[in-house]
Amino acid sequence: MVERLLAVATILAAALAGCNQADGPLNLRLAHVASPGSLTAISADEFARRANERLPGGARITVFGSSQLGDDETLLIKLKLGTVDFSVPSTIMSSAVESFGLFEMPYLVRDREHMARIEREVVWPHLAPDAASRGFKLVAVWENGFRHITNNQRPVENPEDLGGIKLRTPRGRWRVRLFQTFGANPTPMSLAETFMALQTGVIDGQENPLSQIHSQKFHEVQKYLTLTGHVYTPAYLMAGLDRWQSLPESVQEVISQTAREVQAFVYRQAGDLDQRLLAELSSEGIAVNECNRERFLEAGQPIFDQFAAGVPKGGELIARTLALDSGRTGDDTLAP
Repeated sequence: MVERLLAVATILAAALAGCNQADGPLNLRLAHVASPGSLTAISADEFARRANERLPGGARITVFGSSQLGDDETLLIKLKLGTVDFSVPSTIMSSAVESFGLFEMPYLVRDREHMARIEREVVWPHLAPDAASRGFKLVAVWENGFRHITNNQRPVENPEDLGGIKLRTPRGRWRVRLFQTFGANPTPMSLAETFMALQTGVIDGQENPLSQIHSQKFHEVQKYLTLTGHVYTPAYLMAGLDRWQSLPESVQEVISQTAREVQAFVYRQAGDLDQRLLAELSSEGIAVNECNRERFLEAGQPIFDQFAAGVPKGGELIARTLALDSGRTGDDTLAP
């Protein structure tokens, strides 16, 4: 579905090329789905603040969060159409560009140092060109975070404990397959719809980084938080390729440089949030437990095989990523 919509958007974008130029300073729109206080919102606001101090000719970036301009799927289409200039997709990229499904593999990314090596050796030389071939410009790699499970049925210690649980996932086929493999009943749903679905019992649980769990107030309608850390999801500052190429080079340079500079800030914020929010969530009534990560990794192994067999370069991407784990010094920067 996402692929078909994006193909239509590409055709429309070509038809509209050159029609959306306006006189006066550039007003660039950056849209995302996250709530205030989330890592995505903090990252986008800091990027816009820094960029607006440097952009030439009165150009300015305005941030629209909390799904104001659409859900993740809609924002990818708007990127291609040029009606939104930038977005910060995460899991949804695996539905738009096959190779981005790499980051849906369970426990693939060990820590942020490992991720930095993956970005340098895998993302820019391999995934960024794949995104460009589908009409997207990868501007920078930020973070969504290590993901954990909440639910209203029971503490989850092993994959078997997910049996029968209706679990919200993002609209990414590999995440759905992963939780099917774990025995859950995954239900793809936009982030904006999730709180109400949890509150009314339409679904039993969901999985997200701690900053999303807290900022979306999921802990107010969930009983159990399990620190699975089953997937690390990057967040990508993304633009439509046609729109990006239409921007003045001086604007491109400021945005590219600023976006990559902000990454260090993002990682610092991510580490601080993981520690602070875990303490806050624990104190606010949700029951927190650890899981048997070895059992989850074992249960998730078929996904690696499916990705290697079903995605061009899939096996090579996995092998390259695992090989970059040699510099790991410990588990201290893993999700708590």
